[in-house]
Amino acid sequence: MNCRHCAEPLQHTFLDLGFAPPSNAYLSEAELSAPETYFPLKLKVCGHCWLVQTEDYAKADLLFSKDYAYFSSTSSSWLAHAARYVDEMVGRLGLGADSFVIEVAANDGYLLKNVLAAGIPCLGIEPTASTAAAAERLGIPVLREFFGEGLGRRLAREGKQADLIVGNNVFAHIPDINDFSRGLKAALKRGGSITLEFPHLMRLIEHVQFDTVYHEHFSYLSLHTVSRILAAAGLRVFDVEELPTHGGSLRVFACHADDERVDAPSIAEVSAAEDAAGLRGLTVYSAFQRRVDEVKDGLLTFLLEQKRAGRKVAAYGAAAKGNTLLNYAGVKPDLLPFVCDAAPSKQGKYLPGSHVPVFAPARMAQEKPDIVLILPWNIAAEVMQQLHYIREWGGRFATAAPALEIR
Repeated sequence: MNCRHCAEPLQHTFLDLGFAPPSNAYLSEAELSAPETYFPLKLKVCGHCWLVQTEDYAKADLLFSKDYAYFSSTSSSWLAHAARYVDEMVGRLGLGADSFVIEVAANDGYLLKNVLAAGIPCLGIEPTASTAAAAERLGIPVLREFFGEGLGRRLAREGKQADLIVGNNVFAHIPDINDFSRGLKAALKRGGSITLEFPHLMRLIEHVQFDTVYHEHFSYLSLHTVSRILAAAGLRVFDVEELPTHGGSLRVFACHADDERVDAPSIAEVSAAEDAAGLRGLTVYSAFQRRVDEVKDGLLTFLLEQKRAGRKVAAYGAAAKGNTLLNYAGVKPDLLPFVCDAAPSKQGKYLPGSHVPVFAPARMAQEKPDIVLILPWNIAAEVMQQLHYIREWGGRFATAAPALEIR
C-alpha cells in the first residue's frame, strides 16, 4: 500500500488491533444470527509526510450507510460547542445575511441550525440518509452526497462558493483526502475561510487514545501533515487552535494560498510541540503498541475481577470508540451485560462484534450496577452528571484509558 497523500510506500506499522467490524454497524436482533463482516484494523505511518492511516480495506459506502446511527445532537456538550463556534465565527468573519456557509458532514443539523437561526444562508452536505433527514426537518437544505473535488467544482459553477466551509470531525473520515482538499479549494470564495476540526494525533499518542481508531477514521492527523495536504491543494493554514474536544483536538483555519492574511503565532507553537513529541520520527510510533496492550490487559483484568467478586458492571455510551476497545479486548456480554445510550437510533440494537445489548438510560436505575464503565471517556464529566443517581446505591464510575480509573 502507498500513502494516501504522498504515494510513498508504507513500510511502518503504528498499531495493529486485529480484525473488527465497522464500529457504527449496530445490529438488530435478527442480524445476530447472520454472518458479520470484519475488516483488518491496522494503522500505518508514512515515513515521508507522517500521515498515519488505516490500511485500505473498508470502503466509505460500507461505513457511512443510509441507517448510520451516529447523531451529533445526542451530546449536550457537543451542541454547546457548536453553538459557541457559530457565535465566534459570526463575529470573527463578519458573517451576515449576504454570506454563505457550507458544512461538510452536516450530520443531523447540530451546527447549521445555529447558522440558520442567525439568518445566514447555508447548505449541509451529508451522505447518510438517516442524519440528513433529521437536518432537513430543521429547515436546513442538504445535499445527500459525498464531498470531493467534483462536487466542489459543481458548487462553484452554480455560484454556491462559500464564505465559510466547516468540517468538524470529517477530515479524518475521508478515504481520498487529496480529492476532498481540492473540493474545499473549489468551493471556497476568494477571501473565504475553512475551519477543520479533528482529533490531534499528538494527544492520541500522549493519552493512549487507541479507542479512537476505527475504520471510519481513515487518517490520524497532525498540524504538520494537514498543512502539507492542504498546501498541495492550493490552500494555506493561517491559524490553529487547540481544543479539549474528543480528548484533544485541533481547529485549523485555512484560506486560498494567495490570501493576504498572515500566519498566526499559534502555528509555530503547535508545530514546535509536535516536533518535541517526536511526531516526525519513528520511535514514538514503534513504542505505541505496547502501551495499548497494557490498557487492554488492564480492562480485562478489571472486568474479570468484578465478575469473580459478584459485582455488576454496565457500560454507558454505545460509542464507536467503545466498540474498538471492547472488540480488541474480546469483551462479551458475560463480562459486560449491557450498555445504555441516549440515542434512540441505537437503543434496542447490539454493539457490533461484542453483541452487547443497548438500552435506554432508564435501565441503569432498574439494574443498579455497582460500576458504570464510561466508554466515551471524552464526555465522562457529562455522563457522570447525568447518571449522578447511581451514587445513591453506592455505584461508581470507571474509565479504561489512558489507564483504568475508578471515580
